[in-house]
Amino acid sequence: MKVLIKNAYIIDPSSSFHKKTMDVAIIEGLISDINSNIESSNFDEIISGENICLSIGWVDGGVHYKDPGEEWLENLESLQNSALEGGITTVIGFPNTHPTVQSKESLSYFKNFSKYNLVQFLNLGAITKNCEGKDFTDMMDLHYSGAVGFSDGKSPIQSSDILLKTLQYLEPLGTLLVNKSEDKYLSMFGQMHEGITSTMLGLKGIPSAAEEIMIMRDLKLLEYSGIKSDKPLLHFSTISTEESVNLIREAKKKGLPVSCDIAAHQLAFTDESLLDFNTDLKVFPPFRSSGDIEALKAGLKDGTIDMIVSDHNPLDAEHKNVEFDIADFGVIGTQTLFSVVNTYSDLDLETIIDKIATNPRKLFGLESLSIESGKMANLTVFQSDTEFEFLEVSIKSASKNSPFKGKVLKGKALAVFNNGNYKILGK
Repeated sequence: MKVLIKNAYIIDPSSSFHKKTMDVAIIEGLISDINSNIESSNFDEIISGENICLSIGWVDGGVHYKDPGEEWLENLESLQNSALEGGITTVIGFPNTHPTVQSKESLSYFKNFSKYNLVQFLNLGAITKNCEGKDFTDMMDLHYSGAVGFSDGKSPIQSSDILLKTLQYLEPLGTLLVNKSEDKYLSMFGQMHEGITSTMLGLKGIPSAAEEIMIMRDLKLLEYSGIKSDKPLLHFSTISTEESVNLIREAKKKGLPVSCDIAAHQLAFTDESLLDFNTDLKVFPPFRSSGDIEALKAGLKDGTIDMIVSDHNPLDAEHKNVEFDIADFGVIGTQTLFSVVNTYSDLDLETIIDKIATNPRKLFGLESLSIESGKMANLTVFQSDTEFEFLEVSIKSASKNSPFKGKVLKGKALAVFNNGNYKILGK
């Protein structure tokens, strides 16, 4: 395997070639040379074109695996194809599969699949057995078997005692507790963001307070625990409101070891987008107000929000092509993660790469990467200014529940390198 990337604008603050346009040679899975003009005659493949950019491989830090247990919605093969098309070389999945990711054997299922593949499948281990919020799993065993963090996934931790003990248990391991913030009693039976639009449509709303109250509780428990750490311990997954951003910003100023992420699609739609009852727009947390979107953008720019994820949740027609109030929550997003962020976030490229590549690796304790000669080639080649219409026929996921079908997006991956292999996308 000998591949040459011509005239690539390198985005990697850890590299001595950051913000330089260079030729990059990759031979047998390693970056063999980076130079201003490398002779191209000895290479098997040449990647060239206008405005090509190069970064370390992208990470999707929030994916809902459906395999094992619900393979008709998404199997590992279709998820890998979706991730590759989106330029992603690493995905991190929540533990809510069937069976739950709560044993060494369940972790090995994903390890074995991705051992020689371009996409690495990593896992958050379950905090409680079957994510039921009652009895603890053997988190230490899961940690040493490869779990990169812990969560009960789609089941937010309602018990204060469980949350506090989990924080105390994970702190010596130096690994993240990832929690979705929801007071299930406040959000129960809710269909969309609580506001004028939900009233107009006659749908029960999900108040912002359902998210914010649980963030307040979790932060108070973290402060009460007395835990001091120079890296995040408590991670808030897919926050969506202005007050949530403010609470986490203040917690960071206090020195609490916290981090958070948002789902990319939260930047693109508001609750008013649901006026035609499009079930592909039924997500959790729900689309909020335009003011909330501006707060999310501000939080991304000032570093309050550490990471952007897809919250990829494949669902078929049986779950989506029904009346709005009985449709399931969820959208797919691995394939469009970068494109959506690049189109809607108002962030510069360096900040986007920070949110979908550099920071996820730091937060989950993954191996750090750098675009330097002699380093392993875990890379994404992309163009940031290419516009395209996202069509249903181009969706690689086994499910098609994307809110961006028919939308014009900007920015597209061209190739990925990982695990000693590579793929030119679109071929």
